[in-house]
Amino acid sequence: MRFSRVLRASAIAAAAGLALAACGSGNEDGGGGSGGDGGGGAESLTIGIKFDQPGLGQKTPDGYEGFDVDVATYIAKELGVEANNIEWVEAPSAERENLIKRGDVDIVVATYSITDERKQEVDFAGPYFIAHQDLLVRADDSSITGPDAMNGKKLCSVTGSTSAQRVKDEYSAQTDLQEYGGYSECISGLESGAVDAITTDDTILAGLAAANEGKFKLVGEGFSDENYGVGLEKGNTELRDDVNAAIQKMFDDGAWADAVETHLGPAGFEVPEPPEITEK
Repeated sequence: MRFSRVLRASAIAAAAGLALAACGSGNEDGGGGSGGDGGGGAESLTIGIKFDQPGLGQKTPDGYEGFDVDVATYIAKELGVEANNIEWVEAPSAERENLIKRGDVDIVVATYSITDERKQEVDFAGPYFIAHQDLLVRADDSSITGPDAMNGKKLCSVTGSTSAQRVKDEYSAQTDLQEYGGYSECISGLESGAVDAITTDDTILAGLAAANEGKFKLVGEGFSDENYGVGLEKGNTELRDDVNAAIQKMFDDGAWADAVETHLGPAGFEVPEPPEITEK
């Protein structure tokens, strides 16, 4: 069930309960009774996340884990939904807008960069994180110090990604792009020497490095800004405002910094200052 519909249903039930209580206030039995499901927020929430990004959103034998999962779980609790009442749905990059527009999910928390193009189709809350494009290299490689040092190097590009093309177009025209189907294949190529570096958001790279402790390192020269937002139904300003309030509370009480340190810190990722919420 869509979260917005649950909210409306709860409001209707609460109003009906008040009306019944008023009508029956003179009866000893009447007085508004049990109320059942009335009052409170939604009972459940459907959230889109990545299932294959270590440190961010990953499906494991024990459930789901990662920074985005922690953010989503915190938001859900602030909306009145406990963790065991969240339904997790895989949200591949190309399907995020469709999932929201079809009503298959209530929100998407999946390294979802806020862009003007996407805002034509969906709304965002946040941002809850600002990532930067970076490079991941083998731990013993000191030759790659940034995107300008990629001439003649083999750079892993996930099919459909614009990250590697940006390096080639804007920094090192002689970079040899190698297209792979996913980041797990890029990691295998980097470990075997088939490629010299992987490029995408530093959060994703930090998660990959943490999952392969000691083998890889972030170059640490971010060269773009990627504002991660929470995607939601276009025009649902009430939900957007509630999600923004939850994100701000997570910033203020330290839970956000703890989540960054837990999931990205093992790769040497330093906890940044939280961003300013701009989607209002």
